[in-house]
Amino acid sequence: MATPIIPDTITVHLGAPDSPAQNVTVSFADYIKNVASSEIYPTWPENALRANIYAIISFALNRYYTEFYRAKGYDFDITSSTQYDQKFINNREVFQNISLIVDEIFNDYVTKGNQIQPYFTAYCNGTTVQCDGLSQWGTVTLANQGNTPYEILQYYYGEDINIVNDAPVGANTPSFPGVIIELGDSGEDVRTIQRQLNRIAANYPSIPEIPETNGIFDETTRRAVQQFQRIFNLTPDGRVGKATWYRIKQIYNGVKSLSELYSEGITITEAQRLFRDVLQLGDSGTDVSTLQYYLDFLGFFYDTLPDIRIDGIFGDETRNAVLAFQRQFGLPQDGIVGRQTWYRLQDEYDAVLRSLPSEYSSYSSLLYPGYFITTGATGKVVEQLQTFINTIARNNSSVPSVTVDGVFGTSTQNAVRAIQRLVGQNPSGAVGPLTWNAIVNLYNDYR
Repeated sequence: MATPIIPDTITVHLGAPDSPAQNVTVSFADYIKNVASSEIYPTWPENALRANIYAIISFALNRYYTEFYRAKGYDFDITSSTQYDQKFINNREVFQNISLIVDEIFNDYVTKGNQIQPYFTAYCNGTTVQCDGLSQWGTVTLANQGNTPYEILQYYYGEDINIVNDAPVGANTPSFPGVIIELGDSGEDVRTIQRQLNRIAANYPSIPEIPETNGIFDETTRRAVQQFQRIFNLTPDGRVGKATWYRIKQIYNGVKSLSELYSEGITITEAQRLFRDVLQLGDSGTDVSTLQYYLDFLGFFYDTLPDIRIDGIFGDETRNAVLAFQRQFGLPQDGIVGRQTWYRLQDEYDAVLRSLPSEYSSYSSLLYPGYFITTGATGKVVEQLQTFINTIARNNSSVPSVTVDGVFGTSTQNAVRAIQRLVGQNPSGAVGPLTWNAIVNLYNDYR
């Protein structure tokens, strides 16, 4: 779950959610100007205008950030219906003083306490309609009494509100990564699933807890996904496609009441990333080494990709290899590894593995299988891993031997951890590309 950004644009459904109405996409600032010009009067005191505009911004951002409608399968971010959202009149004129205020504060929004999501700043006019949130006409009274916009907002939403100023503005990016996430996958998208399922499990205890939300899609994560799918009438295949992703998000939003005044909220700790959002020039570490592993492998099969060292440093050599990969596969050529480039890199690695000619058969058993191997995994890949481990164990007393039974159980996990400590890696007990590479290198040294 990323920290909020202000979207470049927002898509508005011109009616109630299920009505056969038109969708329009407008810039976020223009949307706020339109709603503010439709909801409040330009003759009100400036402090009242600003308080209302903060509420309008935060309400819209809450809908966008939680993907309130998109998580339910709609193709828009918000409606123009005041029964559900805020009043928006397509192509209406906006008031100049309101426009100037919005230009100044459109990327400021309200949060509550230690929560990071834009606060659901519910409001009503306070005359014909009463509500628990902000009273639009009441803000006029408070402004005339000398209250600042912040004090007006505190009056209605509590002393513990905050104003986030100058939030970054960015492209509209859906939370769903665009690929099916399944057993053996890893990354921040997996961590998102794990965290959200664990919170949902507090309300639906038949969903098994995922002990380690480490971003590795292991057997426990698969079982949790599968049980979630059973509960919510989805195909229980244990894989997270678009339907499962957004159903998880919808239920997560609901159990945390993210679109209500009294919300459990999302804290900064919950939003912190274990995996980098992007990899680029100047970065270093395990994520960079993993990137280099994939690029180095593909370089054997594509003459257009240069040779590359696996040193964990994103320098010019790595950037040039990324640019070459992006050119080869028709991706935007920016030399930066974001979500699109990362998933394409893994897809092409898998494609090469599947298409290796017969003369590579003896070599292919040494290649990383393209997915994380964790407890609960079974099959020939695990047998091969256990064979590698036993060769290493015969030559290094710090590594315990294992039974070659094709089952990744506790003993295999402990042996993997011992090897990870031996080579200076985090002893997670899961075998990703770097651990597999280290195990194969040791195996080749000892056999």
